[in-house]
Amino acid sequence: MGTSYILGMVEFLSSLSRRARGFLPRKWRSDAPVVPVVRLSGPIGMTSPFSRSMSLGSTAQALEKAFGMKDAPAVALLINSPGGSPVQSHLIFRRIRALAEEKEKHVFAFVEDAAASGGYMIACAADEIFADPCSIVGSIGVVTAGFGFDRAIEKLGIERRVYTAGERKVTLDPFRPTRPEDVERLDQLLKELHTVFADLVKSRRGDALMGDDEALFSGEFWLGTQAVGLGLVDGLGDVRGILKARYGTDVTLKLVQGSTGFLPRRPTGFAGALAREAALGAAAAVEERAMWSRLGL
Repeated sequence: MGTSYILGMVEFLSSLSRRARGFLPRKWRSDAPVVPVVRLSGPIGMTSPFSRSMSLGSTAQALEKAFGMKDAPAVALLINSPGGSPVQSHLIFRRIRALAEEKEKHVFAFVEDAAASGGYMIACAADEIFADPCSIVGSIGVVTAGFGFDRAIEKLGIERRVYTAGERKVTLDPFRPTRPEDVERLDQLLKELHTVFADLVKSRRGDALMGDDEALFSGEFWLGTQAVGLGLVDGLGDVRGILKARYGTDVTLKLVQGSTGFLPRRPTGFAGALAREAALGAAAAVEERAMWSRLGL
């Protein structure tokens, strides 16, 4: 056989093999990239048996699974959160970055309804952030809020009795009048926390950020279209469209989930515990609704 004949047969067989793979389901094709997708949704750190929330504990298993897929070229995060606990937000951020560096994975974040406050902090763990034109992005600030009941209990003739060791132990007690020194101390803590948040965004977004710090870190939030111009996100698009454009039309998106249970923990003492947990769940639901409402969602 001549050399040209052999080369021709090799090319023919290669072409036949490529065509045959086209008839196989995508998951059976060795050349079809698979990108794991992790959904990170809900308020952050608001723990209650009757509400869904994000924490490092609730997301760690799914993240470990996703980054543990050896042949995956990247990991995609679907983010939909109005924010919440700064500590849990930062812990999730750090875990994503640690896994990305350890497993050498590129990370995409896709904003759904919102990536606000702590939700945006988590999005910053990605190497690229994409949003829908109507997504809410930003709210890079820190807030704390509460109620004052001192006048109410006075009118009701209720006497508040608190005994402490340490004069600051009852700082911002809602049943006592506000003290200027307590407000000043809280203001210092909020400013320090805000600086940590702003520095994190700067370290991750770098030269992509546009505009001055006063505007970017004012706590204001923007639509996805505006966020692109400010450098808070890299572009507009959804997970399927962006990943198909990046890795080809044969790319397979694999949703990765952690353990799912109806209740994160089981109440003890049926009647009393159930009533108590239901009350906590109702309170958490009200607070969650308030967090989404402040974004107009």
